[in-house]
Amino acid sequence: MIITVTLNTALDVTYRVPSLVPHTTHRVLDVAERPGGKGVNVARVLAALGHRTTVTGFAGGATGQELRRALAAVPHADLLTDALVPIDGATRRTVAVVAEDTGDTTMFNEPGPAVRPAEWSAFLDRYRALLAADGVRAVALCGSLPPGLPVGTYAGLVRQARAAGVYVLLDTGGEPLRRGLAARPDLIKPNSAELTGLTGFAEPAKAAHDARRRGARAVAASLGPEGMLAVGEEGTWQALPPEPLPGNPTGAGDSAVAALLAGHAERLPWPDRLARAVALSAATVLAPAAGEYDRGAYAKLLPKVRVAAAG
Repeated sequence: MIITVTLNTALDVTYRVPSLVPHTTHRVLDVAERPGGKGVNVARVLAALGHRTTVTGFAGGATGQELRRALAAVPHADLLTDALVPIDGATRRTVAVVAEDTGDTTMFNEPGPAVRPAEWSAFLDRYRALLAADGVRAVALCGSLPPGLPVGTYAGLVRQARAAGVYVLLDTGGEPLRRGLAARPDLIKPNSAELTGLTGFAEPAKAAHDARRRGARAVAASLGPEGMLAVGEEGTWQALPPEPLPGNPTGAGDSAVAALLAGHAERLPWPDRLARAVALSAATVLAPAAGEYDRGAYAKLLPKVRVAAAG
């Protein structure tokens, strides 16, 4: 089993419009709603890949109820266990506006509900119980922190996972990532901007090595059109996609996290994990909504991904 933690879950709403023009009224061609938040997206992709996954974090209000109903109805829901903790505040929404003429996506992310001390205590009890369950292969700590939780929250959760002997991946940014590094997560998955903000280095390989010096045991950095770079004890590799693909990039990084976790659970070598992550990210860009990927595109792209030792 793999655990995904999403402290700031969301109901993802995607609008498709012919074009996006500021200061005008738009006719929406299509509306899609999906259960979201980074860890929820990761869990949905893991289930599609055949891995049993437990989703935890917070859900509240009418939006939270809709999220949980939608989560129970996703494909491969038999592989997903809902362990979300109820809260009084309402789960946020994220709105993606996709322009048909350009393929560009504009995002609007609400901040999320404040978490009360008693709600946080209930989550910690559930988190510890999940870490102690039989057959747990990994835990992923994903996304932003909701109001009311300190920036050192992920550092504490990383330490608890390591104390339980569970492999832990951290996918966040800013000060929560900086603090989380001190707890020595097994893997961090920043994008290039997050990695530069963390280390001050613009060159990805130098930044990744610096992130390891700061505490990460391994780094897998998403580099956009340049694919993904992995730096760890076993070596350094870069995986390149075969071609740039137009589409909705929302959730592409979450699919990469799912591929990395699946690769760990299946004990794949790093080059194979990277190839899967890049191909799955690209196939997600071609899908209509986050938490999904184009299966046909994934099968075609995977053998075309180039992976080479770097550094």
